[in-house]
Parts: sequence; structure tokens; C-alpha cells
Amino acid sequence: MQCSNIISVSTIHPRKPKVWDLHSDLSVGPSQIHTRRQSNFEDYDVKLPLPSHVNSITSTSNPFVKHCHKLRQSSSYRHSHRSALVVGATPIREIYRFQRSSQEKTVIIDCLLLLEKAEVPEWIDDFSVRIVEVSSVVMKKLSGMQSTESIEAIALMRMPTSFSDIDSEEKEVNCKTWFPSLHRVLVLDGVQDPGNLGTLLRSAMAFGWNGAFLLPGCCDPFNEKALRASRGASFQLPIVSGTWNHLESLKNEFQIKMLAGHPGTDEKLKPVSHLSQKLADSFVDVPLSLVLGSEGSGLSEKSRRLCELVSIPMAGEFESLNVSVAGGIFLGHVYSEIRRVLDHHLLGVVIMLPVAWSIQHDNLEPGSFHLGLPFQAPTKLDVF
Repeated sequence: MQCSNIISVSTIHPRKPKVWDLHSDLSVGPSQIHTRRQSNFEDYDVKLPLPSHVNSITSTSNPFVKHCHKLRQSSSYRHSHRSALVVGATPIREIYRFQRSSQEKTVIIDCLLLLEKAEVPEWIDDFSVRIVEVSSVVMKKLSGMQSTESIEAIALMRMPTSFSDIDSEEKEVNCKTWFPSLHRVLVLDGVQDPGNLGTLLRSAMAFGWNGAFLLPGCCDPFNEKALRASRGASFQLPIVSGTWNHLESLKNEFQIKMLAGHPGTDEKLKPVSHLSQKLADSFVDVPLSLVLGSEGSGLSEKSRRLCELVSIPMAGEFESLNVSVAGGIFLGHVYSEIRRVLDHHLLGVVIMLPVAWSIQHDNLEPGSFHLGLPFQAPTKLDVF
């Protein structure tokens, strides 16, 4: 899966996270915080450089604004503080609603910045969320957008406990804590474009995959462009950043079958299968990972060697698809085959609505199906 255009962005590398007290400028060393998935936020509590009585900010020279601006621009700064800026009401709403419906608290909103005179969103019903009004110049600086007409909210959020950044030198790892379930895991091999990475995380979340594993060379999933493309999926989908050694530990521990998306051309070392219904059916009961390569160089040599290669049949003369487009096809096809088999064995026959009707009626009850995709795990059979 290749793309001729590569956007140079900061990549995420395994690191030992620190906890910073922004008032004292003191840090907590790595011995006091774990790189595995945390069950709470106590180990990296954050004190904001913003007095409790402040409820509005008008100047871009404010220390809190400078802190937020650096969070947006610097990957290392984000990860040392384990915080990120989420720009726009839509992704914030998606994250907030996901958190409200989740049994485990994985995300904390430290502060919600609203454009001056903007109304508090209706979906904010948690009075513990601190709200601060900011001027248009502050909003423009923090959002990185030329126009703030469509930007009325920015949230300062702590990185979710579902995100694990594994130290590359850490040999003994407990991979059982990384993902709540391991039936389907997306693996990204050096995907550098933040738009592609964010779109893939969003697709994985939409199609019910259990998590994502980021190999070295991938861009930061909390990069501003990645967050915009993911529509909040970076805060919802369990994500692990690690090395091939860590991935192999996961593979061996849970006997995961590894597939890799391949253009299907110029591969002389091993056969390349075509994505098909028969192939997807054969993976229904098998723990599976899908590896997708970078936009420029495609799959790494190790991915090609260790994975079963699969290509998407195409009628046109194109050599390959954009990685996020190809990934969406792979993720959706494997997911739809799982749903089809489960529907046949567990739920009986589901009669689908015409597409036009479904698009106009998007307020279906939980458990019902919309264009073939459930809003949540189905608990009953709905016949329309």
C-alpha cells in the first residue's frame, strides 16, 4: 500500500514517560511510572498552570496558552506531560460520549476551552469539567487554523490509560495487559502520514477491531492532524506503541495469525493471496492481526517475511491504493465476514433496509443494524 507523497511529521518512538508539575517544573522519574496500560490516572496527575479563579483568557502570552500551544506542536512535550489538545466540538463530543458509556474511566478532560460568548455544549453534563472562555486570537493560536469560525471548543485531555508506550529496551513485558481483547488487532508499520494514521484508527474503531499496534516510524496518534482525522478514535481505541520484539511476544502469547496488506505486484519471495469471502471466512474464529505498511516504501522486509501477504483485487490499472483506503477495505471486509457468520449462527436472518431509507433514519435503537453496521454489540434480532 503505497503513496507517492510523504508528509514529514514527528514520529512516535518508545520512551520513558515523565510526570511534570508545571508549577514546580520538577519531574518524576521513570521508576515511578509504568509503561504498561494503567488502571487509573494517579501515577501521572497533572497540575495546570492556571489558577482556579481564572475563567477567561484573552492573551496569547498567557503561560497556560503557551503550554497548550506547545502540546499541539511537540510530540515529545505531549508525551512527557501525557496530555494532548483535541480541537473541535465533534471529536470532543465523540470522546466524551464514549467515556460516559464506558465502564472504565480511561480519559480525563482537564479543561474545556470555549470561544468567548459560545454556549456550553448540551452534551456536557458533567459539572467537574472545568470550562474557560478564550478570545478569538487565543482560539486561533491554539487551533492552528486560519479561521476559527467553525472552531468553538478545544479540550485539554490527558492521554488515555488505554494508550501504552513500551520502552524499546524493555525485554520482559506483560502483553496480556495491552488490549482488553485480541481477536482483531490492526498493526501499522511505519505509517508516517497523520491523516492516514488517524483515518485508519477511526476505521478500526468503526468496524469493531480491538486495538492498534504502532511499530517504530509511525507518526504520533495524538498529532493534531491525526486527531482530526481519527475524530477522537485515538482516545477510544486501545493503542500500543512498541517494537517488533513486543509484537512477536504478543503473537506468540496468543497465537495470532498475521496478515499483511500487499499491492500484489513484484513479490517474488512468497505467494500473495487475494482478499475474498472464502479467505475472510477462514479467519472468523482465529485471532488475527492486519499489518499495513508506510505510504512510501510499503511493508518492511520483516513484515513481508513474517506475515501472510494479501492483496485487494482491482479491475483498474493502478499499482496500489492509498493505505487508508486499502486499510478501510481490509478492515471492513474481515469485519463483515465475522458479522455475517455470527448473524447466521446466532441471530438468524437480518433483513436490511434500502440504503436511502437507512440514511434518513439514523436514530435506530441499540442493537439494531444500519447499513450493515451495528451501533453496538447486537442483543436482539431486528427485522425491518
